[in-house]
Amino acid sequence: MFGIPRRHAHFVFGVIQSGLTSGVATAIASLSLLETGAFLTNWTKSWAIAWALMLPVVIFAAPFIRRLSFLLTRDEP
Repeated sequence: MFGIPRRHAHFVFGVIQSGLTSGVATAIASLSLLETGAFLTNWTKSWAIAWALMLPVVIFAAPFIRRLSFLLTRDEP
C-alpha cells in the first residue's frame, strides 16, 4: 500500500498500536468533559501527549512481550 519495506513492520505496528491504545484510553479519561463541550480539545491534546509517550514503549517492549507470550504458550497438538 505505502511501499514501506517489510523489515520496518515492527515500527508500523508500534505506530498503529500506540495510536489506537492511547486514543481509546484518553477518550475514556475525557468522557466527563462531554457535558462541558471541551471533550474534543482535551482529547486531542491528551492523545498527542499519550501517543508520543507510548510509541517508544510499544516499539521497544513489543519484541520482549512477543518472546514472553511464546514462552507462556505452547503449540496445540
